Formats: sequence, C-alpha cells, structure tokens
Amino acid sequence: MQVTKISLSGLSGLKELPPLSLYIHFPWCVKKCPYCDFNSHEFKPVPGAIAIADGSDIGRSRVGDGFDEMAYVETLLRDFEYSLPAIWGGRSPPSSWAGARPACSRRRRWTRCWPACARARIHPDAEITMEANPGTFESERFKGYRDAGINRLSIGIQSFDPRQLKALGRIHDGDEARRAVEIALTHFDNVNLDLMYALPNQTLAEALADIDTAIGFGVTHISAYHLTIEPNTLFAVQLPANLPDDDISADMQEAIEARLEGAGYVHYETSAFGKPGRFARHNVNYWQFGDYVGIGAGAHGKISSHEGVVREMRYKQPAAYLQAIADGNPVQTRHKVGRKELPFEFMMNTLRLTGGFETRLFSERTGLPVSCIQSQLRQAQAEGLIEHNLTHLRPTLKGQRFLNDLLTLFLHDEGEN
Repeated sequence: MQVTKISLSGLSGLKELPPLSLYIHFPWCVKKCPYCDFNSHEFKPVPGAIAIADGSDIGRSRVGDGFDEMAYVETLLRDFEYSLPAIWGGRSPPSSWAGARPACSRRRRWTRCWPACARARIHPDAEITMEANPGTFESERFKGYRDAGINRLSIGIQSFDPRQLKALGRIHDGDEARRAVEIALTHFDNVNLDLMYALPNQTLAEALADIDTAIGFGVTHISAYHLTIEPNTLFAVQLPANLPDDDISADMQEAIEARLEGAGYVHYETSAFGKPGRFARHNVNYWQFGDYVGIGAGAHGKISSHEGVVREMRYKQPAAYLQAIADGNPVQTRHKVGRKELPFEFMMNTLRLTGGFETRLFSERTGLPVSCIQSQLRQAQAEGLIEHNLTHLRPTLKGQRFLNDLLTLFLHDEGEN
C-alpha cells in the first residue's frame, strides 16, 4: 500500500492538556505464561518478618535472585514523588487508575501506595482497576482489594476449558476460574473477564462456550483477544500445534462479536465489550490519545505539554529499576514524538475504537490541523476503510478487519524530517 507524505505546514501547539490516568506496575506472577510478552517475573517468596509503622507483622518476600519486594514498594513511592510534577501540570484530577499484577503482593504492602497517591488529587469518582488472576490463592484476597479502595477488578480467565488452560500454561483450572468470578462478584459490581480465542485445537463451539459462560455470570465487561504469537515468548520459540487457520479464526471473531452484542455488550474497541456506561475508563483514555503516568518496572508513560508529546519508559528489570530510582533517574528512555509521527501515533490508538472519534480530537490531542492528513483520509475513505465527515471519523467494518492496512496510510517516510 502506498504511503502518502504528510504536509505539516501551519502547525500550532496543544491548546489544552489531555486527560490523565495513572498506572502502577507490580511485575510479578506466580508463573510466566508461554504466550506472555508482558514485563512480568515469577514470584519466589522467602519467609521472614518485618514490622512497619502500624506494628503489623506483614512478612518480607524476596523475588527471584533475592529481590526484596518491600524495597520495591518503597521505590514505587519515590517514583511517584518524581512523577508528581507531571500529574500536577495544570490539568484535571486523574479519573482512572490501573494497577497490574499486584496480586502476589500482600495487601498491606501495595496499599502503602494509597496515601501517596492521594497527593495526585485523584478524582473522587475515579475508576480504580486491579488486574488479578483466578487462582485460589489470589481469589481469597478479593475482599481485601475492595476494602482497600479498588472498585473495578479485571480477571485473567483466558478460558474455562481445562484443556485450553493447560495448553496456555495457566496454573488455574476451570473450576477455579468459575469460583474466582463468583467471589469477585460478591465484592465488586464492576468486573472484567479476559478471554482468548483461536487457541490450539479449539473449535468454534468451544470458543463460544467460553463466551457463553462469561455472559452467564452477568459481568459488566468482557475482553476477547485473539491468541497472538509475540516475539520473545516461549510460544514464539515453540509454536503451538494445531492453531486454527485464518478462516476459522475469522469465523470465531465474528461469532463472538455477534454473541456478545446479542447479550447487550457494546463492542466499543477492537477486543473490548462493555455494558452501557461500563467501558474501561483507563483504556479508553489510552485509545483517545490521552496522557498517562506509568510508575514501576518497565512502565510506560505518555505526557503532553504545550511543547509537544513525550513517551517514556521506566527500567524493565526490577533490580535495575530500584537502582535507577535510588540514583534519582527513574526513566530509561524518553522520546519526544515528532510532528511527522503524531498522525500515526494518534490513529494507532483512536482507530481501535469501533465508534471512532470526533474529528476535532485530532487537533486537540496532536496540535496539528486536520488538513495535514486530508489526503490520507480521502484515500482511506475511497478504499472503504473509514467513514468521515466534518464532525466525526470512524473505521468501517472493513477498516476494523484490516486495521493494519488502514494505519499504514498514516505512516510518514522515514527519510523525512
């Protein structure tokens, strides 16, 4: 597909700052799954004891090669202090907050972040999400999460089928998955279930059975992901046998979308389905090219100012992250997004939204006039990939199915300045 040059004459800067979210990363899982390219490390606790200010004996855990988890929590607090200027940078209070993988941590440890996070002036009605796994060990803690202020739980079910769970390297079984959802729903009224399809030897009926089970619980949100073989994973080294072909996978996708929409879930993003009013605020902010501060090992952030848009990443390895924070330098990489990159960056996020976006959002979030991408928009419309008028732009069903082709139109030539 031809890549069209983007004209960038007559640019203006951002007139107001985008909404802001917070993300806190705890990088541990009980076991690394073979499909996962997330920055996660196996949790290996060593018993001991340490007393904290309230006199509680919360124990001390070490991760991997003698890594001190309590030191990690203290480091998060310092990282948070470094981030406050970006959070306070003349914008509204954060309305969403997400934390990934804190489940291996004792509740009293990661809730030490709460008083510090109050300094971020988080909106009183903020949606605060925790990612969790369905194993018995973690399910027993769901009430503690709710008591600590979490108001949305996202559970990595992946499948209710024991055969598929084994193929995916998951440590829970189907009964534990069901029990985890039941426990979650006794404490939370806003629960997401992550499911995967196009799994080894999976049939269309089996894929729909997982979806039907999730629907039957009445959860507010379901994410349905096509299994993707990512680089630097075990599956990339040893490809699973008998994966469904493209035609069968497409049939699964269409059937899953129809089943969920028929059950009252709105298909609002490529892989996300929510009950009305229950779309994931944190993720929607990503997809609308909003800003987010990420703290913790390997966390990513996007921060806008009147000078432009900057992406940054913390050090990935926990030990390196601790040392970097101790040295007063939490960010491993920082990259100012060039003006020629901004259209692609913006579209890469917003075109995941099936309902698209108001056209004015492009200028509000990039500081660029819509006129600089008119040729790309005309080409995308001519190819049936988008519907576009003066006020709104959305991907067509064809654009959703061939999203990569659509996004390619907004790439700039590498040799351009």
